[in-house]
Amino acid sequence: MSLLPVAPTWVLVLLCATALAAIWWTGGPDGAPAETRGRRWRLTAAVVLLGGAAVRPGLPGGDTEAVAANLNVYFVVDTTSSILAEDWGGTHPRLKGVSDDIMALADELAGARYSVITFDQTARVRLPLTTDTTALGAAVTTLPAEPPAYSSGSSVTVADDRLKSVLEQSVQRHPERARIVFYLGDGEHTAAGEPPPFTIPAGLVQGGAVLGYGTTEGGRMKTSGGRQDEPPAYIADPGTGADARSRVDEDRLRQLASQLGLPYVHRQAGEPVTPATEDIDLVRYGSTEHLERERVAARQELYWPLLLALAGVGCWELGAALLALAGSRPRREAGA
Repeated sequence: MSLLPVAPTWVLVLLCATALAAIWWTGGPDGAPAETRGRRWRLTAAVVLLGGAAVRPGLPGGDTEAVAANLNVYFVVDTTSSILAEDWGGTHPRLKGVSDDIMALADELAGARYSVITFDQTARVRLPLTTDTTALGAAVTTLPAEPPAYSSGSSVTVADDRLKSVLEQSVQRHPERARIVFYLGDGEHTAAGEPPPFTIPAGLVQGGAVLGYGTTEGGRMKTSGGRQDEPPAYIADPGTGADARSRVDEDRLRQLASQLGLPYVHRQAGEPVTPATEDIDLVRYGSTEHLERERVAARQELYWPLLLALAGVGCWELGAALLALAGSRPRREAGA
């Protein structure tokens, strides 16, 4: 329950105390007639009810869809051939887990602005910042994996410059919004040499996680297919001719998480995404002045039952006054 007083609380307390003092000041109820004692208690109840209504008690409600309205959320997604490895939930490609997790994270951070950046040999913004979860869903369910025929090795940090650029633009345009980054991949680095580290300046990222997909046993990867009448085949290992297998590199993913200043979370089918959002400070970044106005408008107000009770006390007092007036007439007529 929360309170939204119509005036400063100390003013309301002072007014109620003054009214109660005026009601009870002239003598105590013990020596007063029964009608007077009853009237004093009714007036006391009226003051208490009016004071309770004036502080506007209420219950929160209606704001869950906008709870993270002050967040810009960036999904950095691995779309190299290895993301098609079929070891998500047993037989599904990792890309399905990535897509499902992105939508689950959007539910956890409802009301935020979302962007999707993909990377294979290069990085590109697939979806600019938007609050439209339908557009987000369309983007992640149609993410194209890199065709193996065009793959010549990829770096796990190739998205560094693109990510840095969009984060810096976000700071310039909306410095009040927190910038949340989720890196989703399997950690496989196939380019020559060690990958250069992420160089995101401190302070550009306020939360998120590196999410890892795949198993140590690995999974086979299907090609994207040739002609339309040819079903996709499994990618072959050029050294052995057998089906190639992709394996998660969790050490690499932990290294990336350290560079980004984010926690690492290994993902498995059926697990909630809550651990990936635990470090996001929604108390600090999940609110704006506009959102607060929406929350106030959506409160379940509880002052009106108090006003109904006050109206009942008023009717009671009016009825008692009419009865007293009716009883006084015969006495005046008898005296006349």
